[in-house]
This record gives sequence, C-alpha cells and structure tokens, in this order.
Amino acid sequence: MLKDKVVIVTGGSGLIGNAFVQAVLDNNGIPIIADVLKPSVNNVEYINLNICSKESIENCIKIISEKYGKIDAWINNAYPRNKNYGRQFFDVEYEDFCENLNLHAGGYFLCSQAISKYFIEQGYGNIINMASIYGNIAPRFEIYNNTSMSNPVEYAVIKSGIIHLTRYIAKYLKGKNIRVNSVSPGGILDNQPQNFLNEYNKLCLNKGMLDKEDLTGTLIFLLSDSSKYINGQNIIVDDGFTL
Repeated sequence: MLKDKVVIVTGGSGLIGNAFVQAVLDNNGIPIIADVLKPSVNNVEYINLNICSKESIENCIKIISEKYGKIDAWINNAYPRNKNYGRQFFDVEYEDFCENLNLHAGGYFLCSQAISKYFIEQGYGNIINMASIYGNIAPRFEIYNNTSMSNPVEYAVIKSGIIHLTRYIAKYLKGKNIRVNSVSPGGILDNQPQNFLNEYNKLCLNKGMLDKEDLTGTLIFLLSDSSKYINGQNIIVDDGFTL
C-alpha cells in the first residue's frame, strides 16, 4: 500500500511513533525515525531531530532527500514539553505555559513550514499532524477524580491549535498538490490506573481506551493514495468518546 514511500516520523522513538514506524514498514514503506531520542529498534533509519530548531529540521530534510531522492510524507508526532508540564490549572506559571506552546505547537509549525517548502519544490507532499480528542472537546475532568492525573491546560490549547494549523496550511497550499490532515486519537493505553480506565471506558462505545496499534489503520489510509482527495481534515479515532 505504501510501496517505497519515504515517510519521516517525528517522535518516532515514542509510544505512538513506534507503532507508526512499524505500520509503515509492514506496508512496504520506508520509515525514518526523526527524534531527539534514539530508537530501541535498529532496523529502521534514525536521524536526530529537534523540532524546535530550524537548522535541525532543514538538515533532516536535506539528508533524507539526498539519500532517497524524495520525501513522500512527514508526520508531526513529537511531544516536546518542559519539566513543569502537566501541573494543575492554578499551578501553571505563565512562563511554562508559553514555553510548552512554543515547544509543541511551535515545533509543528516549524516542521510544517520547512517541509512545505520542500514539497512545493518536489511537486507533491503529505503532512499528517497528531492532534487529540481534547483539541476537539473540553476535558472530561470527572474521569480524573481520585487519581493524580489531569488534563493539562497547555495540552488542550496546543492540540486545538494544531487542528486549526492543519486547516490553515492545507488552505494556504491550495493548488500545490500537498495534503495536510490531522488525526485526533482518544486515550492510548500506557499503564494508567485502573480506576481511571474504568471511568474513561464508560464514555466509549465498544472497546474503551485504545491500543497504540488502533491508530495505524487511519495513518496508513492517510499516507496512501486511497485518501488522495482528503485534505484539511481532522479524523477522530476514539471509539466514540467525544460523542
């Protein structure tokens, strides 16, 4: 389905990124892990990438395009944040709020800007941004009761911004043969406490909280030619949590 497509996955060493890389491999594509962290697998090409550095991004594009002669798709999946990320609303300092927006949303902007320029010269391209259900709806704070977890205010602002950044870039690149879409996943299983999972799953329709592999079908569809007329869209994958 993705035969010989060169796909750069930012944050490819992480939980979701790892599943995306494997899915591209399984569909005969050529995934590139672009991350500040080295991957645990050795059979996939890795390049060190800081999504908040224009120089690092441009270097990544140059190295991969020179080696393969093309880049078919870029997935903005990295999740940078500072050490104070995730505090309760009244405990968030202004400086931390701004820094986390700059790291995450700003990083997606920088990557999209740079790869869009490359795609224009190439004559085609495909950008996929990872958003979230909490970029679409207000947090369901009640599911965090009796846990140490919360939904960070930075996260909600960042992910809603990414969805609109997706639409903006898609529209701005009209006529350039470049697609830009976002995926908004629901919660992904990652050793969350059982009482939280119980409350979360009550709001879903069938399975409940998803495994990371449950996102890969949507990703492969958006990377493939089967979705060539899907552009500027946000696809929610959450087992009905947002209904």
